[in-house]
Amino acid sequence: MAQDSLTRDDLRAAVAAGVLTEAQAARLLTISEERLGYRKTLGPEDEPFELFRGFAEIFVSVGLVLLISGILAVGQILGGAILPFLAAGLCWIFARYFTLKRRMALPSIVLVIGYALGVAIGAALILSSVFGPESHPRLVALLYSLICLAALALHFRVFKVPFTALPMGIAASLPVFIAVDLVFPFGDMTFDWTALFDLAVGSGLPVATLIFGLVMLVAGLWCDTKDPYRLGRWSATGFWCHLLAAPALVNTVALTAYNQGDVAGNLLLALALVVIGLLALIIDRRSFLTAGIGYLGLLIAWVLRSGDSSLSLALLLLILGAFLTAIGTYWTQLRSALMRALPDFPGKDRLPPYAD
Repeated sequence: MAQDSLTRDDLRAAVAAGVLTEAQAARLLTISEERLGYRKTLGPEDEPFELFRGFAEIFVSVGLVLLISGILAVGQILGGAILPFLAAGLCWIFARYFTLKRRMALPSIVLVIGYALGVAIGAALILSSVFGPESHPRLVALLYSLICLAALALHFRVFKVPFTALPMGIAASLPVFIAVDLVFPFGDMTFDWTALFDLAVGSGLPVATLIFGLVMLVAGLWCDTKDPYRLGRWSATGFWCHLLAAPALVNTVALTAYNQGDVAGNLLLALALVVIGLLALIIDRRSFLTAGIGYLGLLIAWVLRSGDSSLSLALLLLILGAFLTAIGTYWTQLRSALMRALPDFPGKDRLPPYAD
């Protein structure tokens, strides 16, 4: 039987086509849900994410990569120094058609990556020629990040591709790390995974990852509050911000807790994972739980530790898989129960809606 009512996909398509603005679509959805009730209209796709809309976009993306690569190969006769700027310019030109006119998702992402790489390499070449090697490394790194951020911000303002938040976040990490290193030096950069994110080792690096994670979390929440119904680009932009925030925050907090010792460390890790899980449910972003899967495995392995390693591994995989499957299956119900149990707090009404 045909369904006469508009769906969330219809509203997203209307926003993408420019028929409705995000605010108009959100108001229309609010009116619909007030009439029908949240529970009946709350779909299973409560965290929409889209890389491509069909094989045609994959086909066009491969073609763009080959075309730009061919043009750059021909452009080598102009000199290697011009190639990064040529690549960025080509990606900008192609984006005016494939992003602004055709509104194709995957080709837009490919063009953002090409533009970001062109800007990053071009800025590095310019700064290295101006300052020379090993000259004012912090100043050069700061200028480099600001140039990349400005170029990416301009691209986002013109083309409004949500994926641009990912390279922008990476570029924004440099000023954060530089500022923390000035106040709290990193010391010897020994890439030991057990100490890399441990706040107790006395290095400034874990402090920098924690601050960076908090900055990206705030940026992601800001994007989410601009599009709580997740109909337009702001929600998708927030997705990429949370994708950067999750590993930075989860690794820093969880590894610091785990490194405290056997019993105390695992109890602190359990508490940290509970807090992270509650945060993920409240803001309705699964990336935080995804980043903590490894630590959840460590915690379960500690509980199940026995002499038979094969049995322990089998039990670990069974319990971890069952837990993640259950969380994924009943995510909407768990979040609804949690949000109903929580008292009103600032910003609660700007988070994604939940079933009453």
